[in-house]
Amino acid sequence: YVWELIQKENLTASEKSSIDKCIDIISAKEQKDEEELEDKPLTQEQAKALYHETAGLLRAIMDLKEIESGALKESAKRFQEQFVNQRVKDAKIWLEFIKNVSK
Repeated sequence: YVWELIQKENLTASEKSSIDKCIDIISAKEQKDEEELEDKPLTQEQAKALYHETAGLLRAIMDLKEIESGALKESAKRFQEQFVNQRVKDAKIWLEFIKNVSK
């Protein structure tokens, strides 16, 4: 579903509302995890696992916000343009190399 949202040119109000609901749900879970990290007696291993889970939730929230604002789509577009440009440069370098080797 997230991939479909990334590929869409424009999001509908319903899709944006769904994203907001997801952000709210994930934020609540992230807040609960933070409170557990602060207050609950945990082993080092448990704390580390909870920390990584919390970090993943924060990344998910940021990604959803970027999808909603369109920033993620712009980043992906810039990356694709840079990738294509680099492939063209690489092809030119190989052609020049082959030209020089065949002399």
